[in-house]
Amino acid sequence: MMKTEDFNYELPARFIAQQPAEPRDHSKLMLMKRGTTHIAHRYFYELIDCLSPGDLIVVNQTRVIPARFYGSKIPGGGKVEILLLNKKTDETWECLIGGKNQQGTKIQVQEGPLAQVVDVLPGSRRLLRFAEPIECFYRQAGHVPLPPYIHAYQGDPERYQTVYNHVPGSAAAPTAGLHFTEGLMAGLKQKGLNFAEITLHVGLDTFAPVTESDPHTHQIHTEWCELNAQTAALINETKANGKRVIAIGTTTVRTLETAAQASEGNLVQPFAGNTGLFILPGYSFKIVDAMVTNFHLPKSTLLMLVSAFTGKQQILQAYETAKANDYRFFSFGDAMFLY
Repeated sequence: MMKTEDFNYELPARFIAQQPAEPRDHSKLMLMKRGTTHIAHRYFYELIDCLSPGDLIVVNQTRVIPARFYGSKIPGGGKVEILLLNKKTDETWECLIGGKNQQGTKIQVQEGPLAQVVDVLPGSRRLLRFAEPIECFYRQAGHVPLPPYIHAYQGDPERYQTVYNHVPGSAAAPTAGLHFTEGLMAGLKQKGLNFAEITLHVGLDTFAPVTESDPHTHQIHTEWCELNAQTAALINETKANGKRVIAIGTTTVRTLETAAQASEGNLVQPFAGNTGLFILPGYSFKIVDAMVTNFHLPKSTLLMLVSAFTGKQQILQAYETAKANDYRFFSFGDAMFLY
């Protein structure tokens, strides 16, 4: 029986990247052929040598919003940190709020509007109603939330965005895309590679480990995603021509495979809506032929996804090889190309 502990590994803190590579495409890139233990070591800018004209690169065009706000309770003045999660209406958001905040609690957002807790959700989640749309205060009051394991970064917040971001909505970056530069993308297009875009707004639950002993009993988070008609047509054309669909990141994988499951026949069709797809070993991939991905947290749904693509033992062995070769892990870390 599959166990969550099967996806655990030891990672000393020194391997967790606190600063991104500069330039972006000078991060390390591990090449790994699916179902084998064959590994090669490159730099990300050498990805161009791994792809062929006519292959389709699919990226997630989401943008991380400045979702962290600070405020004070009224009355009393107790300090409060607010993290936006999911927008419900123009003025109402599901949020993470530190401390005990009961229904009716009022919070004055620093340099922002008044807010009130209108519903108490499980854990630290609360439904907040803002007196004005909080998006109007992104620039003056919002802060881009970095993952909880990044403690030392003091650089430009735009470095935690992909160069191709267009659609605001994520609480975390689709980090496999952080390695691309505009120059590398131009080189790939010049070689004859095609690009397509999907949107999946990443939630903070992406960092949460699976706590159940049996991963099949884990209630995976849902995220909103969209695959439009233009991208669907490019995927179908690529497949018809015998070329590969290359997913950049697990968020792209999840969107592509969700659309495939919702489609009828052999052609992928447009899709928009929430996905609760949980990809575990044994899953049969329908669209994705290869993927670029970072190194993931132990016992995470993302580690389980890449294990489904390549093989659990192969992935865990590759992670040990990565540590032996001083690869950097997680959001600001290095990448893998699984093909």
